Amino acid sequence: MDIQKFIESSILRGRDAPPSHYLFKIESFSLLDRAPLRKYTSDYFEAGGYRWRITLYPSGDKLNDGEGHISIYLELMVTDSFSFGWEVDVVFNFFIMNQLQNKYVVVQDWIEKRYHTMKTEWGNPKFLDLETFHNPLKGYLVDDTCVLGAEVFVVRSSFKGECLSMVKEPATCFHSWKVNSFSTLADSNYTSQSFGSPKWYLSLQPYGVAEAKGSHISLYIAASDVPPNTKLFVNFILRLKDQYQWNRKDVFHQFNSRGV
Repeated sequence: MDIQKFIESSILRGRDAPPSHYLFKIESFSLLDRAPLRKYTSDYFEAGGYRWRITLYPSGDKLNDGEGHISIYLELMVTDSFSFGWEVDVVFNFFIMNQLQNKYVVVQDWIEKRYHTMKTEWGNPKFLDLETFHNPLKGYLVDDTCVLGAEVFVVRSSFKGECLSMVKEPATCFHSWKVNSFSTLADSNYTSQSFGSPKWYLSLQPYGVAEAKGSHISLYIAASDVPPNTKLFVNFILRLKDQYQWNRKDVFHQFNSRGV
């Protein structure tokens, strides 16, 4: 698809509102094209808590296959103070003003890039072809003047993850707890000695808790030293001996760092 068809497609979109982060106007554009360096570097501007600047090649960045186009780049500045291994994820776009329609035009989809120590500049070497740019019917260059801009949005990561590690042959431990003089126990919580790793313990409510209050004995197992932000998936069996046989309850439960 040539640039004309590209422009006539839905990719070129105009809007009334100017770019929210930076706007710069270049007068006597033809003189810039004949300047020795053949590029323009903007002033610094702030966006997303960082400092940026724009570099424009009016005849194209030939080193990056931009010949015959306007090339434009966004550079992240003042990175010396950043911590080691820094990365900044950015979504940005460049605008050019259609001065005949008084609209700001995006000539491409939004750019998503990651800035880091080895790459502090990203952009588009083929932002707009020169034939289209110089065409007076397009409104991008009027009286040798053009207006460009940029919007820059830093992606703040709220990433959270976890790792599930299953043990093929998990350790098994056993613990017996003999409670003497049960009939004299108060309506309170009683805790066994700790056992195993992490430190497990049994918790007994002789008169029950919650919906079991007054009708059942409540027995729980808990852990006291589960590492922070850790979950343990545990199979355990609770048994109560009635002197003639064992009453057994098999349970599968997920324990968190609070041990519950």
